[in-house]
Parts: sequence; structure tokens; C-alpha cells
Amino acid sequence: MKLLTSAKKTAIAAVAAGTLALSAVGAAPSYAAAGTAAPIDAHMKAFETLMSFYKPALQGQFPNFHSFTLGSTTHETVIKTIGEAESPATDADGFDVYHAEMGHPGYAINYKLGKIREMRYFGTNVERQTNIGGITVRMLVQHWGAPNASTLIKAGKTVQKKLTYVRGKYELEFIFNGTSGTGLDHINLVNKPVK
Repeated sequence: MKLLTSAKKTAIAAVAAGTLALSAVGAAPSYAAAGTAAPIDAHMKAFETLMSFYKPALQGQFPNFHSFTLGSTTHETVIKTIGEAESPATDADGFDVYHAEMGHPGYAINYKLGKIREMRYFGTNVERQTNIGGITVRMLVQHWGAPNASTLIKAGKTVQKKLTYVRGKYELEFIFNGTSGTGLDHINLVNKPVK
């Protein structure tokens, strides 16, 4: 009974602190401890960043990115909204890269027939652990469930682990450096392949 009372108190405190989040697979709620210690705060901010991608992906969008949408937002609209890329694409398979600056995340956008085909989110450079740098495979699977696909990407000596989650007509791909499950490099948003 004491354990149940303690669990209830934790749940009530989590709800009051705004740190209660439902698992993506609809299972049990996840409770995050509310605290003032820096590591817990960084962990919570990374968790909030992770969860911010869940719903917008259903619309083919990234959170807080001008409602740019895969397959409909034009290259012209992107340029009018955020300007020319610091590193523009050099060919049809390339990406226009917008570098991270002072608390603003970095992005890369690829186009097909003048409309967004793929977006990449690189997160922030400053305090990266409070953004995607704090997202681990363990955190992702704990809150979103098992991925729809998991693959290793090898390019020379570089090895990356890609975890793919289907979100309606779209896929979110989480690209981790190495195989350890830490060090999220970036997040891709792509159309779900037609089978």
C-alpha cells in the first residue's frame, strides 16, 4: 500500500509539474522526475525535444519550422521565409543547408520538382545535450516503442544506426553515430515508401 501511495504521489507531482507524457504506443504513462539538478533538466529538455517531433510528423512537418511540409512547400516559399541557404545544394540529390546559430537549430532541405522532398534536423550546437544530443536509443524506444525498422549505415570507417518510425504517410529516421545508441546526429523526415 505504501508503494501505491508513493506511485500516486509521483504521478500527481508529475502532472502538476507538466512532466507526464503518454507513451507513443498507448501503453503506460512515462513519469519523469521533476528536479532542479542540471543533468535531470538537460534530460527533460532532450525528452521534450524528442516528443515535439511526434505529432508534426503526421502532417509531414518538423516542430516549429514555419509549417514547411513535405511534398507541398516550394523552394521559393522556403527562400522567402528563411532566406537562401548558407550552403546551397550542388546537385539534384543535394541539400540546402541552414547552419545552427546561437540557440537556433540547423536544418537541411532537399527538393524534388521544386517542392520539399526531405528535411533534416541537426539540432543546436550550444547546449546540445538539452536538444537532440541528449536523445538516446533507450529514450526513443522507451517512449515511442520499437522502431518499424533498424539498420546500420556504413560509409568507410563511419558507422551509423538508423531507427525508423512510420508516422502516417511519413517516416522519421533517427540517425545515431556509432552503434552505442548515444550521440543522435540528426533526424530525417521523408515520405513513406510506396510498396
